[in-house]
Amino acid sequence: MMVRPLMSLPRRRAGFTLLEVLVALAIVVIALGAALRATGSLTRNSDGLRSNMMATWSAENRLVQIRLNKEFPAVGKTSFDCPQDDFKFTCEENVIASPNPRLRRVEVSVFDVREPERRIIKLVQLVLSE
Repeated sequence: MMVRPLMSLPRRRAGFTLLEVLVALAIVVIALGAALRATGSLTRNSDGLRSNMMATWSAENRLVQIRLNKEFPAVGKTSFDCPQDDFKFTCEENVIASPNPRLRRVEVSVFDVREPERRIIKLVQLVLSE
């Protein structure tokens, strides 16, 4: 019996081709880029929220000070520094007379010193004369 030699067939090696590796690498790079962009966006949002919270505390501090001192503020507008933590804020207090002479409307607006035209928050409170 005669054995015929097998024709040598090209063998496929186990593993990935260079093209497959490059495509996978490109997918990973795109996914990491998107994750990095999302992280940056979250950081910016977090800074903005922190600034708003600190500005709210500054305005609330002034309104609480009026209540605790039982002040009946004079009608008019005043500005003063109201820093909070590492934020430099300017507060503007506007006291408005009401039709009832025993009530005054107190508005406290908070502005960032770096952007004085941008109001961060405005809180309003009515003050009763005792």
